[in-house]
Amino acid sequence: MEKLRSTTVVAIKHNGEVVIGADGQATLGNTVAKSSVKKVRVLQGGKIVTGFAGSTADAFTLLEKFEEKLGAFGNNMKRAAVELAKEWRTDRMLSKLEAMMIVADAEDVLIISGTGDVIEPDEAIATIGSGSMYAQSAARALKKFAPQLSAEEMVKESLNIAAEICIYTNHNLVIEKVK
Repeated sequence: MEKLRSTTVVAIKHNGEVVIGADGQATLGNTVAKSSVKKVRVLQGGKIVTGFAGSTADAFTLLEKFEEKLGAFGNNMKRAAVELAKEWRTDRMLSKLEAMMIVADAEDVLIISGTGDVIEPDEAIATIGSGSMYAQSAARALKKFAPQLSAEEMVKESLNIAAEICIYTNHNLVIEKVK
């Protein structure tokens, strides 16, 4: 069975702005299965934004669990992220899920993985997915050499650069800003 592959997700915190964006491509083997997948979700009326990479069904399962954790811990994003990572790593069913998430609010940007990691990335730049290293390199360069750009412009350009290099990333972007 061919594996469904995708994507590139980027989150940047810059000059008081937090933005997450993702491309829209899902690839099955060497074929584009869909070019307009929405991999970014807005939660809590825009106070939290998430992006996911990996299996779409798995990512939606994790998104639902993350929302449950937010409710259980009074919308404390960091606590919800840690509790999700703990459950993801130890729960029999969840531990088989193949996805990663970026979650962000006005204060923090976090990467959550199924190995129990909750990472607060350096320079407030988080990337996941097949094109993540291309997007991260671009984002770091933009933050360093073009600080006049907004976080949204940096996310857009990072994704576009990744799409020009990574065959699993396209130019159909969805970008959301934390309110």
